Amino acid sequence: MQSRRFLLTVALGLGLSGCATLSPAPRERFTPVVAAANPLAARAGMEILARGGTAVDAAIAVQATLSLVEPQSSGLGGGAFMVYYDRKTGQTTAYNGRETAPKSADGTLFLKPDGTPLPFGEAVVSGRATGVPGAVLMLDMAHAQHGKLAWKDLFHTPEKLAEEGFVISPRLGNYLASGRFPQSQTPDVKTYFGDGAGGVKKTGDVLKNPAYAQTLRTLADKGAVIFREGPLVEAMIAKTHEGPLPGDLQPLDFKMYFPKSGAPVCDTYRVYIICVPEPPSSGVSLLQALKIVEAFPMNAYGVNDARGWQVIIEAERLMYADRDQYVADNDFVSVPVTGLRDPAYVRSRAATISIGKASPAPTYGTPPTAVAWAKDATQEPAGTTHFVIRDRYGNALSMTTTVESIFGTGRMVGGFFLNNQLTDFSFTPVTKAGQKVANAVEGGKRPRSSMSPVLIFDKDKRLIGMIGSPGGSSILSYNLKALVGMLDWNLSVQEAVALPNIVANPAAIRIEAGLKPEILQGLKDMGYTIQEVQGENSGLHGVMFRNGGIDGGADPRREGVVLTGQ
Repeated sequence: MQSRRFLLTVALGLGLSGCATLSPAPRERFTPVVAAANPLAARAGMEILARGGTAVDAAIAVQATLSLVEPQSSGLGGGAFMVYYDRKTGQTTAYNGRETAPKSADGTLFLKPDGTPLPFGEAVVSGRATGVPGAVLMLDMAHAQHGKLAWKDLFHTPEKLAEEGFVISPRLGNYLASGRFPQSQTPDVKTYFGDGAGGVKKTGDVLKNPAYAQTLRTLADKGAVIFREGPLVEAMIAKTHEGPLPGDLQPLDFKMYFPKSGAPVCDTYRVYIICVPEPPSSGVSLLQALKIVEAFPMNAYGVNDARGWQVIIEAERLMYADRDQYVADNDFVSVPVTGLRDPAYVRSRAATISIGKASPAPTYGTPPTAVAWAKDATQEPAGTTHFVIRDRYGNALSMTTTVESIFGTGRMVGGFFLNNQLTDFSFTPVTKAGQKVANAVEGGKRPRSSMSPVLIFDKDKRLIGMIGSPGGSSILSYNLKALVGMLDWNLSVQEAVALPNIVANPAAIRIEAGLKPEILQGLKDMGYTIQEVQGENSGLHGVMFRNGGIDGGADPRREGVVLTGQ
């Protein structure tokens, strides 16, 4: 396929001085592992690995299954970011399957006729909210380079589940029961989840999706080209052109969509190397936060010391202040990817932190090469899902994938939901004075994303772990907490992901219930005003390879599992 000619695999650590491609690894058998947000999806991935498939082969099965059993979070109609490690060559590649805006889109996309922003609840279910989906085409690109099994043989399990039915899980059932989201009122959501008696299906009911089964059969037979042109594309376009607030996706938008691949952004964190995708992923901001944390003795502070949690709070606030100002699609704007991690700049940001005393709410700084943009006005709801996989050959991946908020736009085609990803743009693109926002809507542009899948290497560039989370803009906070827990506080992955979440931005600091009272009081004594909340929507899934074994963790806030094979 044409997209496959665009594949570029690059050495791990490109951009890190002295970091080169590893020598080809000796033949070795590794224990396969899958950690994903739904047991049915994890099993589908393990089935592929058991047949000798690679991590990418398994990822295709996992994504196809999640699209069916966890449709509130991700699907074939959405987008994704993935970082992939090839054990044989020692190379790491970052894949970008983020959706794109129609070529005709401009800054008025989410504005009313009077120039004021649309209410978010209206925009999120509109035809305007959907971008060209990239998840399937991204996986096809990765499969062309790293797949082992035939594409047509990767969809049997989700196809069977769709045809014969699956049991609605508590998490999906709870969403359906709540009805407290705009998508719950869309005709497609009502029809698909309807119980035939005027209500909706519930936890424990069996749900069949023959339309999705047919989509998977066609996808297996014809390949990912069905997401570039043909009847499925025509149906997606027609659905987005329906009111209210119809969109303007056209056939050419799909034909001209190509996923991207290339160098990950890698940086050191103490004795480790952390790799994430390039913008419009916000992975670079996660790296910046880690570099700020690195200035403090987190291991000495420990997990039960309020000072360690203070550092996390302040690093997050600084990270978000800069992220919201500068990170966007780097094909359209100049993102200071290196400047945000510049040693002198990081030192200047870390110097604003006074241990034992709350700092004033920060504003964005001026890293080297930064361009002055207007203040960002992006809203980013929680959603999304994350999984990690390693195969028997030692290849591994970390992938975050989404249709944006709950059930995307609530509009369905071919048995799957269409994304509402374009609402990740700033609804207000320019100020009254004409200054542009970095994350403004433009034709063909990818909206900024908080998705930041992570691969972790030791100082000798050996893969030792992977982690990631859903959660909208809070993804960065969830990932940071987990990384500090695993790498600084020597917690198991399960312990690290289960730690209470702290989400701190310049406007507010939220702390999830469960933080020890003495730590919470210590933070208050430092002068922090804290919002204590009952739950954060993280879905951290990760694995570390320690002492010859597998240390895996699945977020207890969701339904995920960690499965290992032979």
